[in-house]
Amino acid sequence: MSTRIRAATAADIAAITAIYAHAVRFGTASFEIDPPDAAEMGERFAVLAAGGFPYLVATTDTGIAGYAYAGPYRTRVAYRNTVEDSVYLDPQFHRQGIGRALLDRLVAESEARGYRQMVAVIGDSAQAGSIALHRAAGFRMVGTLAAVGHKFGHWIDTVLMQRPLGAGATTKP
Repeated sequence: MSTRIRAATAADIAAITAIYAHAVRFGTASFEIDPPDAAEMGERFAVLAAGGFPYLVATTDTGIAGYAYAGPYRTRVAYRNTVEDSVYLDPQFHRQGIGRALLDRLVAESEARGYRQMVAVIGDSAQAGSIALHRAAGFRMVGTLAAVGHKFGHWIDTVLMQRPLGAGATTKP
């Protein structure tokens, strides 16, 4: 199976919506309870694209296997050099290296745009795969917010991981 990473387009929104809907309905990577529809996902994509943030898809011979994007970590201006990453895969493509390929490319694209820090806000401290993925991509654990979400009848932690991009904090932006 060959995998290709490319910039996402509006034509990819239906597949992206389906992947994310599965994550919302069955997982704790997202703290959303109800999956957004394609119109909402299209609006989210358009806002990130207009802001110049990287938004990627991984394709295989059978279609879109996953997607990743970087967006603002926070909206206040002092955070402008920091992005937050998101990586979602169609469940049939877990543990095949596609998440790592997406994250590596996302890091590279974010560095090329001049961002200096990337933060991963991982829903659920039990997300061992996501934590391992980020650790392998150079992220370090910076903390856990205990029981900040409630989904599927139980409390869920949020894990925070971070990695410098480019010169990181060694020089002024």
